[in-house]
Amino acid sequence: MTLEELKAASPFDIGAPNDKYAQYFDGQSYLKMLSLEQVVIGNVTFDVGCRNHWHIHHASSGGGQILIATAGRGYYQAWGEEPIELNPGDIVNIPANVKHWHGASPNSAFQHLAIEVAGTDQSNEWCEPVNLAAYEKLR
Repeated sequence: MTLEELKAASPFDIGAPNDKYAQYFDGQSYLKMLSLEQVVIGNVTFDVGCRNHWHIHHASSGGGQILIATAGRGYYQAWGEEPIELNPGDIVNIPANVKHWHGASPNSAFQHLAIEVAGTDQSNEWCEPVNLAAYEKLR
């Protein structure tokens, strides 16, 4: 699925280029914040082949992230585990303090809602990029 096809298929606007976090992504991503009250929800769109770097949502209690795939095809991977393919309607619950990455497949754009789970002493740690050779093996 191309980015243009994703735009036509998604109920959500892709928003603006995600320049604030571009250094933590390989490829072009877009961000449209849907809610900043009560529960923080961002609509993140990944162009074909775009993925974020490994990262950790730290919290001393609570915290973490929920992803809801809304369009295209992508992947989620927790450190030490196999990648999981994501398609519209798939939901991933990511506990706090789990190193992970997510993004588009090498041949499709992808979009998900990223929901921040409330917690105590929350912070994000950005780590290394996803290994390119391993990523390119995904379909």
